[in-house]
Amino acid sequence: MALIYTTAVGRRKTAIASIRITPAEKRSLRINGKGAKEYFKTEERARTALEAFDVAETSQQYSASAHVEGGGISAQAEAVRHALARALSEVEPGLRHSLKVAGHLKRDPRAKERKKPGLVKARKRKQWSKR
Repeated sequence: MALIYTTAVGRRKTAIASIRITPAEKRSLRINGKGAKEYFKTEERARTALEAFDVAETSQQYSASAHVEGGGISAQAEAVRHALARALSEVEPGLRHSLKVAGHLKRDPRAKERKKPGLVKARKRKQWSKR
C-alpha cells in the first residue's frame, strides 16, 4: 500500500503546529491555507519553517500542509519546523540522524516563567524605598 500521508505535531513556547506531509512532484508548504512566505511575511521566518526540508535533502519531494495556533509568529515558525522534522523522520528513518544533529527533533522547552504574587513580573520587583 502506498503512503497517502503522515501527520506529526510540533511545539514551541505556546505555539502548536499540526502538519500533514504527502509525496508530491514539487516541495511546498502551506500554513493555515496560505503559502509559507505569505503567512510568515518575513523571509527569515519562512526560511526557519522550511529548514527541516533543507537539512533532510530527501530524494523524494513532499508537500506539507500545517495548522498552527497559539504563541507568536516566531514560535509558530519553529513549531512548524519541529513538526516537519518529526514527520520527515517518520517517513524516512534514514533522515533522523541529520535532523537530530541539526537540532530540529528536540522540542525547545524554554517558555515564559509565571508571574509570582507581590512582584511586577516573574522576577522583577518594585523599587525599594528607604524613606
